[in-house]
Amino acid sequence: MRKVGIIAGNGKLPLYFLKEAKQQNIEPYIIGILETIDEKLKANERYFKFNIGEVGRIVKFLIKNDIKEVVLLGKVEKATIFQDLKLDSYGEKILNKLPDRKDETILFGVIAFFRLNGIKVLPQNYLLSSLMFKEKEYTSVKPNFEELKTIKLGVEAAKRLSELDIGQTIVCKDSSVVALEGIEGTDKTIERAGKYAGKNCIIIKMSRPQQDMRVDVPTVGLNTIKKAIEIGARGIVVEANKMLFLDSEDSIRLAEQNNFFIIGVKI
Repeated sequence: MRKVGIIAGNGKLPLYFLKEAKQQNIEPYIIGILETIDEKLKANERYFKFNIGEVGRIVKFLIKNDIKEVVLLGKVEKATIFQDLKLDSYGEKILNKLPDRKDETILFGVIAFFRLNGIKVLPQNYLLSSLMFKEKEYTSVKPNFEELKTIKLGVEAAKRLSELDIGQTIVCKDSSVVALEGIEGTDKTIERAGKYAGKNCIIIKMSRPQQDMRVDVPTVGLNTIKKAIEIGARGIVVEANKMLFLDSEDSIRLAEQNNFFIIGVKI
């Protein structure tokens, strides 16, 4: 049976992969790198715990178990990375050789180390292509003329933010940007926007200019939609073909009930 390692962060994405892997007769080995990952993952018979900085130990584990393919799935916020980081000697060497500490730089450093040891990193949408955002209006609720103007400004701002590798989400209202994503992640950015700008905000989420599908593919799911509705937001606009849409049926149903639009746009 084919083996695939799942280096798992927070959220439901690793669970979706597990379900598909079972149907494809793939034997998954779950490598948990955070204490906060889903309890269902921890309950799996092939669950193994590592610190996020133990790159050498993880590679040795993969080689020992004859695992030649891995997929990186789930959220790992910057704040979490540096909160409880325990680097082994290999992790230290990788970090010290990097030109900067940007998300992508760190991830590509780890991927290069995997490759040197004969381990291939699969794209995050492997087995999950059906979950990718499409270019369409997912809800019968649609933005009005003024909101379309705000969306156009927001898309341009979000793309610029992602180019700088600062974040991928912005929140706008009345043709103004009211919140930019930083180290805190999407949900906290939405909360902050609600606090300072009130109702009728629009959330825009764009991918990086050269999005590598092996790392950090942006995800929108039910929790994000709930968070947006909690602040009285009007809708969310997401880049099509570059992001994953989890819990889509429940998300669309909740959006319809709250006069909230969900749109995938192609850039």
